[in-house]
Amino acid sequence: MSRSSVDRNPRDPDPDSPPSRSAPSVPEGTEGATSLERVSARRRRRLTGLALLAALLLVSCVLSVFVGAKLIPPEAVLRALLSTTDTENHLIVYELRLPRTLVGVLAGSALGLAGALMQGYTRNPIAGPSILGITQGAGLAVVLAVFTLGISGMLGFVWFSFGGALISALAVFAIGSVGRGGATPAALALAGAAISALLQALTSALVLLDRQSMDTYRFWKVGSIAVSDMTVIRQVLPFVLLGMVLGLASAPGLNALSLGDDMAAALGHNVTRSRTTGVAAIAVLVGSAVALCGPISFVGLVVPHVARYFSGPDHRWLLPFAALTGACLVLLADLVGRVVARPSEIQVGVMLAMVGAPFFIALVRRRRLMRL
Repeated sequence: MSRSSVDRNPRDPDPDSPPSRSAPSVPEGTEGATSLERVSARRRRRLTGLALLAALLLVSCVLSVFVGAKLIPPEAVLRALLSTTDTENHLIVYELRLPRTLVGVLAGSALGLAGALMQGYTRNPIAGPSILGITQGAGLAVVLAVFTLGISGMLGFVWFSFGGALISALAVFAIGSVGRGGATPAALALAGAAISALLQALTSALVLLDRQSMDTYRFWKVGSIAVSDMTVIRQVLPFVLLGMVLGLASAPGLNALSLGDDMAAALGHNVTRSRTTGVAAIAVLVGSAVALCGPISFVGLVVPHVARYFSGPDHRWLLPFAALTGACLVLLADLVGRVVARPSEIQVGVMLAMVGAPFFIALVRRRRLMRL
């Protein structure tokens, strides 16, 4: 035996052995630091996305005020905004375009947020305002207001629309809660489909019986944000804000419910209370939007998928993204409708259906609908 082999420490590597191919060791704490960096980068991307959406919303609001069916030079719009004289441009800007812009922001953000809540609570990727019968309840209330009381103005039937939406949502939740399983996503979807069919049949029967109800309902059914009465906006504004607060506050519970009711309960969440809060927020948001501008299609259906693509599945980020995206979509669709048919206009409900249907078909074909 050689001297070198005797004097060598047994724990030292053998100089005659081939070099080891094991992976290089990672210093302790590096993995945790890398994970924190990824989380921080993701958070920065989401904050940047929210800032860009807020900037896009601001640009959309400016365009909605400066551009319309009537061509008004930008300097004339500025003079109309700064002056107090009752000129034609001043009346158009203050009594038509500014209220219209505000309604677009309120209705779009409410429908976008409500759509994200619906798809989250029902775990249904094609959930929209009609799945809980909210739109049909509001429509039936409007027809009843015209048929029984002869009400025809927006200020008159806004409360009927809002009340009908709330009552129908509560009825669906009560029916869907019956049974041992409680208000499960499948039970809510089935109850909503049944209530929607019943309310739509009653509405059609009343519309066929009365011509005035038919004319009013036909105009309301199209969906329009051309609301010039600030009184209506002031009446609905507190409910939109209340619905947004309830919806954003329900994000942690909604994240837990996405794992299943049993897992959410194991994590310490009150499943019944969380779902009740969510349904209340949906009813208030959709009821407010429908009361303001009628049943606007595809906002609550398409917007959550677009927002989820950028924000991810975390509802703490998804809900603000959906609210801002919905407001931008409604304003831009209304702006296009005012420009392409000058000097007339195409209602925003028609424009959103024309844009939303092909977009949703492409979404289904290419992404196979994101799993919730």
